[in-house]
Amino acid sequence: MKWPSATLESIKAEARYSLVGGPFGSELTTRDYAEDGVPVIRGSNLPDDRCFDGSEFVFVREEKAEQLFANNAHPGDVIFTQRGTLGQVGLIPVEAPFSRYLISQSQMKLSVNPTKADAKFVYYYFRHPDTVQNIKNHAITSGVPHINLGLLRALKIPLPPLGAQREIVSILSAYDDLIENNRRRMALLEKAARLLYEEWFVRLRFPGHERAEIVTSSLGRIARSWEIPKLGDITTKIGSGATPRGGEASYETEGTVLIRSQNVYNDRFEDDGLAHINDKQADELESVSVESRDILLNITGASVARCCMVPRRHLPARVNQHVMIVRVDPALADPYFVHSAINSDGRKRQLLSYARAGGTREALTKDHVANFQIVIPDTDLLREFGRIAGEIHQQLDVLAEQDVALRNARDMLLARLMNGQIAV
Repeated sequence: MKWPSATLESIKAEARYSLVGGPFGSELTTRDYAEDGVPVIRGSNLPDDRCFDGSEFVFVREEKAEQLFANNAHPGDVIFTQRGTLGQVGLIPVEAPFSRYLISQSQMKLSVNPTKADAKFVYYYFRHPDTVQNIKNHAITSGVPHINLGLLRALKIPLPPLGAQREIVSILSAYDDLIENNRRRMALLEKAARLLYEEWFVRLRFPGHERAEIVTSSLGRIARSWEIPKLGDITTKIGSGATPRGGEASYETEGTVLIRSQNVYNDRFEDDGLAHINDKQADELESVSVESRDILLNITGASVARCCMVPRRHLPARVNQHVMIVRVDPALADPYFVHSAINSDGRKRQLLSYARAGGTREALTKDHVANFQIVIPDTDLLREFGRIAGEIHQQLDVLAEQDVALRNARDMLLARLMNGQIAV
């Protein structure tokens, strides 16, 4: 059965500002950001296949949000990326922690008329890879690729009866629930690794601490027998990558993985926006190949200093110029320990201070990273931490691979449900 179709304009809520783009020009700038208030939805809040990720909000004052009332969004609204990473979509969940949000200049919002469509059905439709590609095909390519409200209003979606929409949402949500459960487990594992590092090497409650002599060093209190080397002294490689010839237009849908800054988060690798390059491009970037247990470090822009371990599911891989490979010499240190040390609160603040010290754009140089100091404990303690952290990372890899399988199954089912191939 083929479902009838409808434009987004025809299913918007009756309120005046049900389908709008973000504020224009200087109406919202970084000067408006505040410590708290109304959260601003940006592209970083719409990663991968999560309905909504509030981990990296910026805020504006209540009075600024009032001035831009037309751009306020609320639980249940569907959010689209207007420029930048086209095809991103999010749904502000009904149980969202805030009663209202503000969309940024690069976003558009749709308030769905509940008598005509289910907002989550619309959200699922726009998450499908074919829909994402359709949006990109309609993009205006002069300057930064973007779509406008006119294009969004005219976009058509399949529109089965409301009951069928809700049944489709129920089926797909079951997959998302499994994915979310895995992610919660992953978050707990990541937290366990961070807490273990803090307990042993920040609070100094490591095995045998009762017998250790504690001294004050340039990096704070440490055991006397511990060392403070530079990263350059304990690594075999520190270096960033490059963009393949042809740039983003040359990326493939499959092939060798090209890791970019949008994939690297603290303690977490994000598959959203993962690029691929062909064999020839990969050969040209052989010098920036990523190996098992490499540490990935963002070195430019707003995501500077974010750091994670490379996931085995994407090897072999390459990195672009915004990501640095830090390859630890296992004879001198443990990669899992170095990763935890870089992401610890105190060392992260130091790394960010280097990035913000010069120029107008945040950036880390090879010299910054090579000269960055961390504490290295005694060999036995280092090995024990590496063993525990290594087991945690192995569990994280298994859960991430399960997520990939669940997403693939869900997306295959999504396509058949949306085009009516599977009856509901």
